[in-house]
Amino acid sequence: MIKTYKVQLKPNQVQHSLLNQAAGTSRWAYNWGLAKSIEHYNETGKFLLDGDLRKELTQLKQTSEYEWLYKYSNNITKQALKDMSQAFKNFFKKNAQFPKFKSKRKSKASFYHDPLKLKLTDTHVRLEKIGKVRLVEKGRIPTDGKFLNPRIGQENGKWYLSIGVEFEPDIGNDVSEPIGIDLGIKDLAIISDGRKYKNINKSKRVKQLEKRKKRLQRRASRHYERMVKDRCKKSQRLLKLEADIRSANKKICDQHTNHIHQMTSELVKAKPAYIVIEDLNVNGMLKNHKLAKAIQDNRLAEVRRQLEYKCEWYGVELVIADRFYPSSKLCSQCGHKKEQLKLSERVYHCEHCGMEMDRDLNATINLLHYKMYELSA
Repeated sequence: MIKTYKVQLKPNQVQHSLLNQAAGTSRWAYNWGLAKSIEHYNETGKFLLDGDLRKELTQLKQTSEYEWLYKYSNNITKQALKDMSQAFKNFFKKNAQFPKFKSKRKSKASFYHDPLKLKLTDTHVRLEKIGKVRLVEKGRIPTDGKFLNPRIGQENGKWYLSIGVEFEPDIGNDVSEPIGIDLGIKDLAIISDGRKYKNINKSKRVKQLEKRKKRLQRRASRHYERMVKDRCKKSQRLLKLEADIRSANKKICDQHTNHIHQMTSELVKAKPAYIVIEDLNVNGMLKNHKLAKAIQDNRLAEVRRQLEYKCEWYGVELVIADRFYPSSKLCSQCGHKKEQLKLSERVYHCEHCGMEMDRDLNATINLLHYKMYELSA
């Protein structure tokens, strides 16, 4: 199996400049290949293969005008042309939109690195024609595995290394009791054994970041109004505000991602016999405008995505309950189905056996028994 790691780099000033130049070379190669492909398709009606593009680029490098390409790794331009060619193929297969030219301002600065020429230690990574770059997190990436598809990219002024590493899944014989998970809005997740994972939107740190983001957005809005009124371009102050807003958004996103990772890892590493979650229609839920922001902030689809691949890593069976399984309406004690259940009813009261229980906890217990329900149906 393959596990992907993403670690922040800590380059010095010279390395920072070299990383920017490498990303610029990758962007140039992508745009050059795209322009050539469009020109060739308009003239012949045929698709230009990336192999032909690489041959033409090799000849181009031998001219005095483009000899500067020798300063950078050949793998950067080669992979950029492969990526462009794949984007073209995806368009013709109707799996994606027509590829666009990459912009220095709007596109993400990134480039590919040959995995065979990448040397990794617990504290540093040696990049071809850039040198030994320090890692912010020490010893996070295993150094003895096979590396796949290394990419170096920039986000909010910081450089990151993303790399896939082959590993053997940790499948053991020791298993614990199965669990059912009910995802919600007030609490991120309620577990069938009574545990609850809180919604991180209510944490002090996220509230501070949301407050700061709103303040920055109000300031930026006033700049936009003046810009339209005076018919002028964006000022340096406005560009700085936009960068601060992106930074605040990134920090909020990182808080949510980290919280979900901690929760899913804790659940899966306990190695339950199986885990049951609902097949939620998140897109349909977002149509409720009163709850849309809360649903979007909780990132319920991301919880499912993480559970899927982590269960595969640790050999845990993940059961997806049918979307129309009435987990909230069933009594977890006697199995009686309540036909009408309002969203405002937070305590489940069974009219048949008199059982009273927290609505979400009752739903998780029903999810736990989903396998039996499926067999009896």
